[in-house]
Amino acid sequence: MAFRNRAEAAHKLAERLSAYKGKNPLVLAIPRGAVPMARILADALGGELDVVLVRKLGAPMNPELAVGSVDESGWAYVADFAASAGADAAYIEAEKQRQLDVMRQRRAQYTAARAPIDPAGRIVIVVDDGLATGATMISALHALRARKPARLIAAVPVAPPDTLHKVEKLADETVCLEVPEYFMAVGQFYSDFPQVEDEEVVRLLRIKSGRSD
Repeated sequence: MAFRNRAEAAHKLAERLSAYKGKNPLVLAIPRGAVPMARILADALGGELDVVLVRKLGAPMNPELAVGSVDESGWAYVADFAASAGADAAYIEAEKQRQLDVMRQRRAQYTAARAPIDPAGRIVIVVDDGLATGATMISALHALRARKPARLIAAVPVAPPDTLHKVEKLADETVCLEVPEYFMAVGQFYSDFPQVEDEEVVRLLRIKSGRSD
């Protein structure tokens, strides 16, 4: 195991990103797993925490396999292997609409906790707890680039080499702690990898400077 848990991975990422300490970076988590990590990172760097809402498009009969992803605007990334996984254009469109519905529900829930922060002109660090296909990170970076940040950074604890190569093209800087050749799933690199619930996301978004409102 590369990491005991998400907290350990977040502290290690904070060390690698220490150049941004005191520059008020905007740390954006891809929900839900990365939100506890982004809270630690934002506190360590003296920045602000928010979320970037994107959803993977799951393959037919195998929803854990991402054949693409979609952002809140409806822009979709479709992986080059999607058709061979059984995801034709009609399936992609239907799956996209399902995931847009989930994002609308989550935005309403999360916005009740705290209004979204504008990334324009900010140093933006996008955090996930690991990349497999990289689909959601690709959509997140695409969505944020359109919002004109001053600098766009992708930060993850672990990713396979081919995925990391795809992501690096979309960010101004990419930080990845472990790049293993043998990669099956993100969870294999953590001793403790529990699911993060929406209630935890809302609680963390309500925290300001390490203190609850």
